[in-house]
Parts: sequence; structure tokens; C-alpha cells
Amino acid sequence: MAISSRDFRSLRLDAIGREFGNLHALRGVSLTVQRGEFIALLGPSGCGKSTALNCLAGLLPLTSGGIWLDERRIDTLAPEDRGFGMVFQNYALFPHMTVRKNVGFGLTTHRVPKPEIARRVEEALALVRLTAQGDKLPGQLSGGQQQRVAIARAIVVEPPLVLMDEPLSNLDAKLRLEMRAEIRRIHLMLGCSTIYVTHDQDEALSLADRIVVLRDGEVRQIGTPEDLYARPSHADVAEFMGYRNLVRTTAEPAGNGVAVTIGGARFPATPMEPVSGPAIAAIRPDDLSPAADGTIPAVVEAAEYRGRDFYGFARTADGTELYFRSEQRVAAGEAVRLEPAPGRVLAYGARSGA
Repeated sequence: MAISSRDFRSLRLDAIGREFGNLHALRGVSLTVQRGEFIALLGPSGCGKSTALNCLAGLLPLTSGGIWLDERRIDTLAPEDRGFGMVFQNYALFPHMTVRKNVGFGLTTHRVPKPEIARRVEEALALVRLTAQGDKLPGQLSGGQQQRVAIARAIVVEPPLVLMDEPLSNLDAKLRLEMRAEIRRIHLMLGCSTIYVTHDQDEALSLADRIVVLRDGEVRQIGTPEDLYARPSHADVAEFMGYRNLVRTTAEPAGNGVAVTIGGARFPATPMEPVSGPAIAAIRPDDLSPAADGTIPAVVEAAEYRGRDFYGFARTADGTELYFRSEQRVAAGEAVRLEPAPGRVLAYGARSGA
């Protein structure tokens, strides 16, 4: 029988909180994860995402709330009794043990019969494509291979839930892309649920079924990658999802939406919440480009080439700073006229969190 995950219907975080003295690292976080879901916890450093993962794993006790696996409350259980797989940022492999012994360590501590350990270790190594490396020590492997060993060790216990804490942050850009695809492939083959902590929006967008954005220990938005990319509900979520242009402005009613002023030019904007008066206009750099008839005059202050396009930073006469994309070469000191793509300007209240 191939490695799979133990059956369950849902994992529920019920208003969980964690305090460190006067610091509220988590505040009333609620989330339900269905079997087979891939959930990304996304946010800046210090937002509480790793604290949430450690509370799930049992490495930190809750201050308030509870965690339920189906009808069973598990936040009172020891980490080893929860049966979750954990993949750490630094791999956490035993340097003196071979790859096979590292992968089978958790099964050994649970006194699984040796023939069963051998079978499941080989299946786990095959799943992460490391069968030929089984007799090597971790120090003889590349960073990507070591991370595969850590994943194999997490899944060999056939957990209902795999927890991953920024597992790709120590890898170079090429390996990160390769391991993203591997993690998603393994997740789908196992049929387990995965909760994945990252500060990288690209990782979250490419891997997750749903993304949970955290800030200051609180949930700011939960949604599909498509929802968060196109319709972030708060300005701080927009900023973290790549809307680098957050311009303080004023919103006025206009048709079915509002109009905002950016760099002296007026544009229609989609209100993401009730907004009138002081506002924040949000635009992705990809949605702001030079055009012959562009309505925002600005001067380029810096630009860099990124393979197919140039990405630049410009300043308008009133001091507004704008990041933009250009298909044509631009250089510092050059005058440009910028224009946002139709329908791609969002508007938030001035106190929306940015």
C-alpha cells in the first residue's frame, strides 16, 4: 500500500490566541481547513504566521481558543500525539544519520515494526525522488535534496496534516521554483492537508487553494489566490499582494464607483469598501505604464531591466512616487507620461490599514 494521509474531514481553529507577556502574537484567529486543502499563511515578519503554525504543531500552548480535528479537541495534546508532519526552514536533519534513518526516525520512535518502517521509508524516498540517495549523510546532499529528505520524514508517518514553516527560504531562486512544483505534486498525491507559512506572495499564489493574510496577529483576509490578487479587501493586504503604489488622495462619487486624483490626473476607481473623502488609491506597477497620451506626467528616478520589461520608479510634480512597468527602455531623468490600465485602480478608505 502506498503512503497516504490519515483520514479526517476538517481541522478547525476556533478563535485561537497566543500572548507573550503583553504582546498579543495571535488574536482570535479562526479558520476551517478541509481535507485535501493547501492553505498558505501569508504576511510580513512578526505578523503571527509562524506562531500560529507552532501552536498547531503543539510547540507553543494556546492562551485562548481551541483547535479541533473533526470532533476531537487536540490543542491539549502533546506534539507527538497530534500526528502532524512538520517541515522546518532549516531542515532539522540529524547529520550523523543516513537519509533512510532520518526519514524513518519518527516511525522508530513510535515502535513501528522494522519491515513496515523499511517499506514506508522506501515509498517516501520514491515520492520525493531520492531513492538513490538513501545511504548518504545529509551533509553530502544539496540544499534542495536536504529539503526533500525533510519532506519525506514529515510524510512517512502518514499525517492528516503537514505543516511547513518557510521551507524554501534557504534555497536559491531556481531551486525554489523547482521545489514549489514538487511540494504541490506531493500534496496532491498524498491527499493530505497542508498549511504553509511564507512571506512570499508568489509562493502563496502558486501553491495555495486559499490564502490567509495575517497582520499584527489578526486575520485580515481569507480567499483564493485569484480573490486576493485582484480584490484585496484592505489597503494593507493590497500592499502585501503587490500593489506597491498606495497613493493618498481624495475619493469622490462617480458613476457606479468613485474617482480619485493621482499626480494631478483624475481616474475612475473601484471602491473595495465604502469610501468618500480621504482615500488610498492602489495600483500594481504592472498596471501602470508610459503611454503617448498618458495623463500623469512624471520623471523617472530609477529603472531596471528584468528580462522582457523595464521596471521603474518615477516622481510627479506634486511629489507623488509611482512604480511602473515599461515595454520600452527608460532611464533616470527621462520624462514619461504614465497611464493606469482601465479598471485596475482600487480605492480604500484612508484608515484601511496602510
